[in-house]
Amino acid sequence: MSSTTEDQPMTSSLPEHHASAFGQLVTGPPGAGKSTYCHGMYQVSIEAFDGANRQFLTALGRPVKVINLDPAVTDPPYPCAVSITELITLQEVMDEYGLGPNGAMLYCMEYLEENFDWLLNRLDEVLAGEGGNGYIIIDTPGQAELWTNHDSLKHIIQKLQKLDYRLAAVHLTDAHAITDPSKYIAAVLLALRAMLQLEMPHINVLSKIDTIGGFGELPFNLEYYTQVQDLGYLLQTLQDQPRAGGKKMKKLNEAMVELIEDFSLVGFETLAVEDKQSMMHLVRVIDKATGYIFVPLDGSTTDDNMHALFSTAARPMDYDVNDVQERYSAENKEAYDKFQEEQWEKEWAARHQAEAIKKAMLGQQAPQEGDAAEHDNADAQENPRSGRVQIRPRDFSDEID
Repeated sequence: MSSTTEDQPMTSSLPEHHASAFGQLVTGPPGAGKSTYCHGMYQVSIEAFDGANRQFLTALGRPVKVINLDPAVTDPPYPCAVSITELITLQEVMDEYGLGPNGAMLYCMEYLEENFDWLLNRLDEVLAGEGGNGYIIIDTPGQAELWTNHDSLKHIIQKLQKLDYRLAAVHLTDAHAITDPSKYIAAVLLALRAMLQLEMPHINVLSKIDTIGGFGELPFNLEYYTQVQDLGYLLQTLQDQPRAGGKKMKKLNEAMVELIEDFSLVGFETLAVEDKQSMMHLVRVIDKATGYIFVPLDGSTTDDNMHALFSTAARPMDYDVNDVQERYSAENKEAYDKFQEEQWEKEWAARHQAEAIKKAMLGQQAPQEGDAAEHDNADAQENPRSGRVQIRPRDFSDEID
């Protein structure tokens, strides 16, 4: 990143025929599992199989591109098509301007907003040829200010939406929050604030739900926490805690519960990234929010069984939250994991057999090894970081760690 103030603004205007896509904006606090989710969604969306991780067996054949908007992550755990670190990094800002990590993070997002043309051009490059069928997953930093009260990320998303990007926010919350009433109410308030700030289709998700068996006995069933209704029942549980804080805290708790119920906007889906059924259910919910229907391009060589798998995901699925709680209880989780592994083995064998039969009938040859890797590498080529708008940092004295 250049330190001079003489850099000229980008001269390129928005292209007349820009790319468009469906996709997800993944938000959530640190530790909620955003990067793991992005990697899992990428693998569940493409023709991919990792022998060491059979949880990502079912592929939808979607042309998915993962976009990293976290300037602190220079080596994301997923194949990254576009990364903000091609433009600016957190460490560069901290070193150049003496900002702390929080202030530098806000600066990076403002910098990206000022250089929106750069992001749009990179998206045009990686989505070229998708014909409107492109699908992006945007991974964001865990700093809550970015999606609760700072406007740069919101403005970036609004610009994309005006260019026919149909996006939904997927807000992840660690399911461990339901073990503590105060943590749960705080998590619901954070989700509500994100919904009000981003102003876009929004799906709240309790992630890592497969760990519920280790939480011990919960005061209420899982369904109570996902529906976010009748929170008054939590007030007595809060008062019973050693750190309840007396009458003043009771009034504050009552006010927060009343606020949540007045808006009546927050509800949660559940997610276990390693559970195929859980992932497919969430895909269906997100597709409904964005209106996504996958239609292959003319002349597409995508296998028919990929479309069959997608059509299964698009149809309503029996998915009861009470079944989720029972499935991942301490006494049932091991048996369910074994059952899932057996199903993955059977499906993988069936898919290989079907593809072999189809190739034999059509006289097709199996793709050469390295083709997919070469394609991914081409998507991940770095662009020159030139011609950017240089903005000076504002006063972050109240925001720097």
